[in-house]
Amino acid sequence: MTAEVDRVQEVARILDFLALSERLKLELRHSWLSDGRQESVAEHSWQMALMALLVRCHLAEPIDIGRALKMVLVHDLVEAEVGDVPFFATGERKAGKAERERQAILSIRDRLPGPAGQEIHDLWHEYEDRKTAESRFAGALDHLEVQIQHNLAALATWEPIEHELVYTKMDRACAFDPFLEALCAAVKSQAETKMAAGGIDVAAVKRRVAARPS
Repeated sequence: MTAEVDRVQEVARILDFLALSERLKLELRHSWLSDGRQESVAEHSWQMALMALLVRCHLAEPIDIGRALKMVLVHDLVEAEVGDVPFFATGERKAGKAERERQAILSIRDRLPGPAGQEIHDLWHEYEDRKTAESRFAGALDHLEVQIQHNLAALATWEPIEHELVYTKMDRACAFDPFLEALCAAVKSQAETKMAAGGIDVAAVKRRVAARPS
């Protein structure tokens, strides 16, 4: 009888957790799709997971793809509680983002008491710390996916600051692996072609970036 009660309670916890995670299908990012609709957080994570499968065999050093995919799945899970904050955002919402997310992952862990909740908590922190090969890989994909999606969307959906982010957001995250560097360069080239076709002075954007203190 106890085992049956335990199963019922665990099922209830999982369903409660899935109800929370469904919010990621509703939470919209500052990225737009090629059909003019805003991208959801869940769609961003799915695209990252697909990228991981396509890219991992080209990496110079092997990684645990299962662990990397787990991190991709949970890396934005906190946004189910605190929402998405664009990379270029400023002000209090940006300043308090890290602490709100730390509290959110504790809340999420407590919704799934036991190994599952602790695993999600630990994976999220591993991703944030960027100390393992798998977390660095997932972090690089995060930055790359954003620009790939921007390249697929209409240029009118870009904020002016995002012209410069083409040259400042991806490179460092991809610098640890030659294939990721090559992918970054190709994504950057696509962005430059899109900007030039839309009347953006790409050379002027590069000069502004180069003039900034490193």
